[in-house]
Amino acid sequence: MSGGVDSSVSAHILKQQGYEVIGVTMKVWPQDCLSRAEDKCCGPSAIADARGVAHRLGIPHYVVDEADDFEKIVIEYFADEYRAGRTPNPCVMCNERLKFGSLWDKARALGAAYIATGHYAIIEHRRNLSILRKGKDPRKDQSYFLFSLRQHQLARSLAPLGEMTKPEIRDIARELGLRVADKVDSQEICFVPGNDYKAFLRSHVGAENFHRGGIFDTAGKYIGPHEGIEMFTIGQRKGLPGGSPKPMYVVDIDPESSSVIVGGEDELLRGDFEVDRVNWLAPAPETPLRGDVKIRYAHPGAAATIFPEEGGRARIVLDEPQRSITPGQAAVFYDGDRVLGGGWILRKASPLLKTPAHA
Repeated sequence: MSGGVDSSVSAHILKQQGYEVIGVTMKVWPQDCLSRAEDKCCGPSAIADARGVAHRLGIPHYVVDEADDFEKIVIEYFADEYRAGRTPNPCVMCNERLKFGSLWDKARALGAAYIATGHYAIIEHRRNLSILRKGKDPRKDQSYFLFSLRQHQLARSLAPLGEMTKPEIRDIARELGLRVADKVDSQEICFVPGNDYKAFLRSHVGAENFHRGGIFDTAGKYIGPHEGIEMFTIGQRKGLPGGSPKPMYVVDIDPESSSVIVGGEDELLRGDFEVDRVNWLAPAPETPLRGDVKIRYAHPGAAATIFPEEGGRARIVLDEPQRSITPGQAAVFYDGDRVLGGGWILRKASPLLKTPAHA
């Protein structure tokens, strides 16, 4: 229970369905941490809200200290990805390793058979297979963030909000008299105050440890210096030198030379890419298959052919080139509303890019 309306209503629905429900909130910041945000799902006010909802629903509530694991698994991953020139997705990692991972050991100690969350996704349990589908509300669907769960994790997971819409959830919360009924949804990374990831990295990693280097165009021409590849992501416009006759975007980040490559908007388009650490939610296919691929959470999905490869990799060939395919982000494969699997986008230099002359 995060202290938000979604997990609160999830607990109510499960109780109505006859489950014996236990509310659990993860505390992911040390008690003396000054940088934690009061209004985040991991902050003190969220814990108080979750405890209040549990009391209102008449269910026991526990706070589980996951601060050490959150630091090692999520925070360090977040920082390391930026330092490697990639753009991380901490929500996927937190779901896989914490909420549906280490938390299970604590849930089992309480006698629990399932872990339930307020995710907007549908989990169907069949005899030997659990199927993950998009949530009914297309504006809130969160199946993308659950693609990396293994079958044994899905088998013990419940998502009671999958068939509902956000307005329906808020109506139920109001009927129950829950104080969180109109609580604003967080649209930010839960541990980054003000959604300023650059400031977070400066304080957490230290600007003196950033990988400084040069900014180059796709022909290898040196444009100017930068303060660290940690400050850039594919598709970015802000923070680039001015003076160009047309808008310039970050089209590549080379961690080996600490170079940032910029180009025009057309150079953001790519027609194919590779992913590694692929997780298939059904038996891995042996032949190419068709599907829709989401290259980031807000992406609508694009038709593609998915070519499975050895070593847990896959090559994605898109029917139409897509913009800002970003290393470090997840690419999730769908057959209609069913999640087939997904993997992590690898860096692949465009044929337009040449070795920077000043790298």
